Amino acid sequence: MIASACVPMPSDMPTLEEVSAFIHRELRLLDARQFAEWTHLFTEDGIYWAPTRHDQTSPDEAVSLFYDDRVTMAARIRRLAHPDVHVQTPPSRTVHLVSNIEVAPTLDERGQVVVHAAFLMAEHRVGAPSWLAGRYEYRLRQGDSLAIALKKATLVNCDGAFNAMAIYP
Repeated sequence: MIASACVPMPSDMPTLEEVSAFIHRELRLLDARQFAEWTHLFTEDGIYWAPTRHDQTSPDEAVSLFYDDRVTMAARIRRLAHPDVHVQTPPSRTVHLVSNIEVAPTLDERGQVVVHAAFLMAEHRVGAPSWLAGRYEYRLRQGDSLAIALKKATLVNCDGAFNAMAIYP
């Protein structure tokens, strides 16, 4: 008899469909530049992190491309809305594509849902289209709805050189 590689999810775990819908909504808000509403998807102590190493497990191990809590996210959003923000004149247009969404079969040590996905983000500014790709790791908390406790975006070229990054990948 062959043992099953599938481990049943606890009954209180969100389904792959629910998690996928949540992530699709999150990325749609970024593409629509609805940044204030997007930040409300994060827990009060939520973090959005982009490391500079593929094997980086903590922001204390090496410098990060960004490591934003809700206060830092709000400051970034205020800067994006300022009329003199030259890095975003005119504002970028983006499309985030996500695939290969996987929900871990068990909760992490903090009782959070662990999700992995692949992403591609296309950004267009006048004369300067660009592409970013990599892997997302989410730690989602369950309550009345899902909320992002951690979103880690590990870019394929995370150890490369980057221009000013005003928009989130």
